[in-house]
Amino acid sequence: MDNNCIFCKIISGEFPSHKVYEDDDILAFLDITPVNPGHTLVVPKQHYCDLLNLPEDLACKIVSVIKKITPAILAGVGTDNFNLGLNNGKKAGQAVDHFHWHIMPRFEDDGYELWHGREYKAGEAEEVLEKIILK
Repeated sequence: MDNNCIFCKIISGEFPSHKVYEDDDILAFLDITPVNPGHTLVVPKQHYCDLLNLPEDLACKIVSVIKKITPAILAGVGTDNFNLGLNNGKKAGQAVDHFHWHIMPRFEDDGYELWHGREYKAGEAEEVLEKIILK
């Protein structure tokens, strides 16, 4: 528990939330600034700052919970489409220093776009691959 963490305060009940799901290890609640209605955050109850610090068994359990609750979220808001988002670190857009997934229902013409990619320059993919190959 991190006393300065807003998610820890939600988990402890100090701050209110609209709970979608809860068990001994995980809490899912509606985002207070949703991309679309039904936008849900899924967090471990223990404080871990990001995915790389999260124990593997808990990471697997969180994904299992996401698979369990997403159909109900989508049915509740009337769509079959969603984005599953994970911002890991401040430079990647992580606003709260407590690991969390975003389940974001999507609707036709909701005005949101995915990020814009670019093609690799000649030889760039090979250079990058050489640097990241697991050994």
